[in-house]
Amino acid sequence: MSYVASDQRYSTMPYRRAGRSGLKLPALSLGLWHNFGGVDSYENGRAMLRSAFDQGITHFDLANNYGPPAGSAEEMFGRILQTDFAPYRDELIISSKAGYYMWPGPYGEWGSKKNLIASLDQSLQRMKLDYVDIFYSHRPDPDTPLEETMGVLHQIVRQGKALYVGISSYSPAQTKEASRILADLGTPLLIHQPNYSMLNRGIEDELLDVLNESGVGSIAFCPLAQGLLTNKYLDGSVPLDSRAGGASHFLSEEQINQDLVKRLNRLNKIAHERGQTLAQMSLAWVLREGHVTSALIGASRVSQIEENVQALQNLSFSADELKEIDLILQ
Repeated sequence: MSYVASDQRYSTMPYRRAGRSGLKLPALSLGLWHNFGGVDSYENGRAMLRSAFDQGITHFDLANNYGPPAGSAEEMFGRILQTDFAPYRDELIISSKAGYYMWPGPYGEWGSKKNLIASLDQSLQRMKLDYVDIFYSHRPDPDTPLEETMGVLHQIVRQGKALYVGISSYSPAQTKEASRILADLGTPLLIHQPNYSMLNRGIEDELLDVLNESGVGSIAFCPLAQGLLTNKYLDGSVPLDSRAGGASHFLSEEQINQDLVKRLNRLNKIAHERGQTLAQMSLAWVLREGHVTSALIGASRVSQIEENVQALQNLSFSADELKEIDLILQ
């Protein structure tokens, strides 16, 4: 049976302008970092993508190395683009990135022109696309001059392979310089993708100010801190199907300590008083007062996407709530 998108998909999702650009992103975007690779269920991935779009999530975020194996998330997404989303391509924002390891030798990672051009060409081939809407430098390269990396992003836009460009995990100083270089070239920096959540507030020190001053948008990855800011760990145990209970390199069972569990339960109490789950409140907190353009969620099943979208029903916080959250997170 062919897929027909819900005619209510734009009825409740808020869209926010990215910096000073003309592009608006949904308040929640879906990342394909996990659970969309070649080792995962194609039908489950397809169901999640359909559900996301039906609820107004128009932005799908990928990278060359997403899988596993690397590249397979883009291949899966490319198949679904052909079978389900082809009529809706102009309603979608599709992003990809390059910078992490993809193939052997000196040109298989980082931020050289050689790597970024080759990697984007491979991504476009995997997804069967002529262009992506946003292409990112996935991480700063300590050895390649920033002028070269930003020059490549400018070249990619001029070639029509991407409409906009972004950076991820760059420091405030690097972000400011990257924005200046791109502005001089005539290709504005659209967006920065930092790690940001209640448990990782580093971008509040300087980066948010740099982004505001430069007119650059932001999209927070890991807003639920790899699942820590959900109900999975509230009793102190580690479920076998959780990120900490599995083979993840990014979250370990040792991180689920007594102090963290106590803090999570205090946060959960505030969420309950707000009529939200801990995950919903955590997403609302990231999106509060327009601090970021979009929060990048992950999912392993449709119900998680549905729960996360419900967070958008209450994005406001009282001064007392914010104060209490800050005290818990100290």
